[in-house]
Parts: sequence; C-alpha cells; structure tokens
Amino acid sequence: MKKLLLIIALLGFSLSFAQSLEYTKGKIYQGDTQLSTFETKELMKTDLKAQHLFKKAKSKESLGGFLLGLGIGTTAADLVMGLTSDREYPTAITYVGVGLIAVSIPIISGRKRMIKESIDIYNSNLQEQNKTLGSNFELNMVNNSNGFGIQINF
Repeated sequence: MKKLLLIIALLGFSLSFAQSLEYTKGKIYQGDTQLSTFETKELMKTDLKAQHLFKKAKSKESLGGFLLGLGIGTTAADLVMGLTSDREYPTAITYVGVGLIAVSIPIISGRKRMIKESIDIYNSNLQEQNKTLGSNFELNMVNNSNGFGIQINF
C-alpha cells in the first residue's frame, strides 16, 4: 500500500511540472486552473522566445486598449460638449478621437495570435524536454583549439 501511494504521489508530482498550457476564450489554463499574466510569465521563464512573444502581445494589448479608451473618451466628451453648448458639434477633438480609435484597431488585432503562438512555442519545447534517456542520447565528434574529442549529451 505504501509503495502504491508513493508511486501515485511521484507520478502526480512529475505530471504537475510537465503540464502544457491551453489558450481558450482569451484565458490561459494549465490543467484545470486559470493562470494570471504574472503566473504565465513566470512559467515561460524557461523559454525566452515564448516569453518575449507573450510580453510583446501583452504590451500591444495595453497600448491598443489605452488608445481605444482615449479615442472613445475624447469623442464622447466632444459629443457631450456639443449637445450641452451652442458650439458646432464635430470639432477637431472628435476627429482626433476617431483617429485614435482607428489607430488602436490594428494594434489590438494581432495580440491573440501572438499569445497563441507563444503558448505553442512553450508547449513544443516542453514536450522536447520530457524525453527519456534513450531518446535524447547524443554522441558527437567535436573539434576545438585543443584538438578532437567526443561529446556525449544525455
């Protein structure tokens, strides 16, 4: 009974570190738990390319969201000023707001693809690291300034 519990505990412990990430409906899951942005960045520290792409997507998301909010706010503020005063309604503020909204759309558009791509890169490298000794054993001949040699990687 003790051996069975030990095997189950070791198997569960090893599987908890080897779980891949899933991106569904704009949220990132590891197994059944949803991960925050900070937790995702911490997990991706082992793969710098995936982490860089994830951070780039998140910065695009924040910049695009800021520009979109600023554009909507300036357009709405000018609309309210036009309705409550005797001014002409479409002023330069409205055109600036519409321009900010138009600029934010291409910035925001590629973020989901970049997040999905970063998770795919992370998952593919995670599967490569889970190889056993027999499948990732390499024997190479190397040459350097000291001469020839044999390099063994396992």
